Amino acid sequence: MESTIFIDKMLPEDWEQVREIYLEGIATGDATFQREAPSWEDWDNSHLLEYRIVARTEGKVLGWAALSPVSSRCVYAGVAEVSVYVSQISKGKGIGSLLLKSLIEKSEENGLWTLQSGIFPENVPSLKLHYKNGFREVGRRERIGKMDGVWRDTILLERRSKSVGAN
Repeated sequence: MESTIFIDKMLPEDWEQVREIYLEGIATGDATFQREAPSWEDWDNSHLLEYRIVARTEGKVLGWAALSPVSSRCVYAGVAEVSVYVSQISKGKGIGSLLLKSLIEKSEENGLWTLQSGIFPENVPSLKLHYKNGFREVGRRERIGKMDGVWRDTILLERRSKSVGAN
């Protein structure tokens, strides 16, 4: 019998499991420029409270997604940066899609008009996930950051809300 996977609000007590999944992503070298996971306090301060979700089954976190503000300027209040991470053992099971779709729905319900993501070109699964969920390539940010002494590019993707900011 297969366990039910459901999307749930991320709680502070989920942090250890969320952090472990984040560390798995960091270890790939293609998920983020981060070299280590932040403390709960730093992570908590940099992510929007109402946009933190986990995919869960039987109390175990399989993946997480969250939004961060792109700017503190009020004109960008409806623009947020997407983070989606799935545990290594849960990859290829549609969990990333469940998380991203849920985050998109929640963002549109709350008036956000643009979601964006900067993804390493080498992270093909993440690019495919975003394209499948309505993101489009805006451009390539060449040599945007250095990692282990090597300049890295990112692909800048965005998804514009169909219902918000159309007028």
